[in-house]
Amino acid sequence: MQMVEWTGRFAYKQVADDLRRRIAAGEFAETGQLPSLGQLQKTYDVTVTVARAAINQLKTDGLAVSHQGKGAFLTPGAGRAAQTADPAGALAELREEVERLRSEVGELRQRVATLEGS
Repeated sequence: MQMVEWTGRFAYKQVADDLRRRIAAGEFAETGQLPSLGQLQKTYDVTVTVARAAINQLKTDGLAVSHQGKGAFLTPGAGRAAQTADPAGALAELREEVERLRSEVGELRQRVATLEGS
């Protein structure tokens, strides 16, 4: 159980941030369904109001939609959107992109050297 701490930040934002991190990690990708309000209450030791507000925050952020009586589900591309919303995820993505670009530049340098040597 991950309890919400009194850090000066609203409890629903802490829950939403953790859910966003879990979405970015692909935790809900298989089913596309987020935990129920009851599951969120138990996991984070919060009230149903806080759990509902956290889901509403994810809906506002475009990461989730809810269907009456069925629960909350990820939107298409939610995992990627959550990664870029998460500073650590965005940083990891940038590092991967830089490595890819370095590799491509290295290959281009070799090609140019080969062409100039001909």
